[in-house]
Amino acid sequence: MLSQKTKYALKALLYLAQQEANHISKTTDIAESANIPKKFLEQILLDLKRGHLVGSKQGKLGGYYLLKSKDEITLADIHRLFDGAIALLPCASLNFYERCSDCTDESECLLRHGLMTIRDETLKAMQGITIASLVNK
Repeated sequence: MLSQKTKYALKALLYLAQQEANHISKTTDIAESANIPKKFLEQILLDLKRGHLVGSKQGKLGGYYLLKSKDEITLADIHRLFDGAIALLPCASLNFYERCSDCTDESECLLRHGLMTIRDETLKAMQGITIASLVNK
C-alpha cells in the first residue's frame, strides 16, 4: 500500500501538473484544492524539492512549481522517494538490496525468484504511469 505521505505527494503533483506552464502555486492553494493538511504538505513539498521534482520561489509571490516534466515523473519515482523499495523483500530489491539473514542459498530461493517476478511486473506498471497520464485520464 502507498503511505498517506505518498498519496498526498501524488495529489500535490497532480495539482501542480494541472496549472499553466510557469505558474507558481502557493502552498495554501495546493493544500485547499488537494485536501491536504498544510503542515504535512509543507514537509512533502520539501521532500519533492530535495528529489528535484519541484522547485520553489521565495517571497510574497512565491510558491511551488514542477521542475521535472509531468511526462517524466512516474509512480515509481514517487513511491521510491517516499516509501522506498518497490520489492516486497529486501533480497528482491533493485535499489535497496539486502541479503536475507535466514537464507542459506539465495540463488536457489524459490521465494526470492517469485518476489523478483512480482517486483518486475509492479515496476513495469508503475514506470508506465506518469503524472501526465493521470491528469489526462
